[in-house]
Amino acid sequence: MSLRIYNTLTRALEPFSPIDPNHVRMYVCGMTIYDLCHIGHARMAMAFDIVQRWLKSSGYRVTYVRNITDIDDKIIRRALERNIPIRALTDEMIGVMHDDIGRLGIEAPSIEPRATEYVPQMLDMIRQLEGKGLAYKASSGDVNFAVRKFAGYGKLSGKSLEDLRAGERVAVDDGKVDPMDFVLWKSAKAEEPEDAKWDSAASGHSYGVGRPGWHIECSAMSCQTLGETFDIHGGGADLQFPHHENEIAQTEGVTGQPMARVWMHNGLVQLDNEKMSKSLGNFFTIREVLSKYDPQTVRFFLVRGHYRTALGYSDAHLDDARNALRRLYTALDLVPPATSGDIDWTQSYAQRFKAAMDDDFGTPEAVAVLFDLAGEVNRTQSSALSALLRSLGGVLGLLQDNPKAFLQAGARLDDSAIQAKIQQRADAKAARNFELADTIRNDLLALGIVLKDSANGTSWEVQS
Repeated sequence: MSLRIYNTLTRALEPFSPIDPNHVRMYVCGMTIYDLCHIGHARMAMAFDIVQRWLKSSGYRVTYVRNITDIDDKIIRRALERNIPIRALTDEMIGVMHDDIGRLGIEAPSIEPRATEYVPQMLDMIRQLEGKGLAYKASSGDVNFAVRKFAGYGKLSGKSLEDLRAGERVAVDDGKVDPMDFVLWKSAKAEEPEDAKWDSAASGHSYGVGRPGWHIECSAMSCQTLGETFDIHGGGADLQFPHHENEIAQTEGVTGQPMARVWMHNGLVQLDNEKMSKSLGNFFTIREVLSKYDPQTVRFFLVRGHYRTALGYSDAHLDDARNALRRLYTALDLVPPATSGDIDWTQSYAQRFKAAMDDDFGTPEAVAVLFDLAGEVNRTQSSALSALLRSLGGVLGLLQDNPKAFLQAGARLDDSAIQAKIQQRADAKAARNFELADTIRNDLLALGIVLKDSANGTSWEVQS
């Protein structure tokens, strides 16, 4: 079975056929950089990390663009609160973001454009929209998009114009012809700092001093980096309307061509059945989560849920993910993998894994294959199957840590002290002092250290 992807635009699972048969071009809306990234941001980045990993595993060359929004109202407010230049704030937060998501094994995109680097291109698009009658200058000094002039508006969200409302970032004011119209260029306000303003005349335009609206950023950046039409556009489900709907209107209003062949939206992380977001104040930063759980556990937690489903966050779910992942690492620890080359996709477990991933990146089913394979490794003691387990896990960015190091992480005693206790216990058993041997085992267990006896001797790991 070839790869099939659920297309939000058509609301159907479709065979994937890139414009260039050997090259996939994908654009994903990234973070707005004013604070630490939370676990919901990690879910988005992880979803499309898995997408690009599987595309590469399937033999495609991938150009993956994930943008950065480095100018908006929240960024301006935060820079003023901290009394630092906007660029200083965004540079700092970009560095922190890279550190945090990098710890989760999320690979860097091919291109990571910053909105502030594409203002002239945004202004060019605004001028073209105005020339086609799709944009107008408002009495406020803003330039707005005329939603009702674009015939296809609403096709992504599947709603009629009457059903749609202006998005949360679109201020409704008297300068708009229609409340649903959205801003393309925001006229500068006197109280805004100078580093939040651009003079449109510097690039040959007559829109005065101001800054771009949120939506026009991605239209300009995607066209500049990937072309007028590309293969996949992705982002969180909360961006479907109005952001992605507005991107389509702007881009297709200029080009007259479909913006993207496939639209993908990842489900959101929820806390107590409510969307996790900074605006609601119910979020955990990636750093907070990683202070309690190791990166592989957090990655596994994010990967094993299907990207389109909502993901409930709780310590109980993270604990369960940790325990489940330990089962996979235990198989690798008990049966060290043979040296492996490329994955043999004709092997039965590999075929099942591929079928799962080709079905709209079905990571839950792919992870289930890993557990079945781990059981087979335990039964057969096959180093070749252990190598396959490690390799298939690697496709998802999992199971690449040293198994023993993973299983022993967080121990309250160092290995030398534990080995000394193991030797004392062995000496006690040799002397038939089984009471002392049991006492040593129980003392270690009280410290969260589990001893495991086998024909090869005694090993230990941290209690799950």
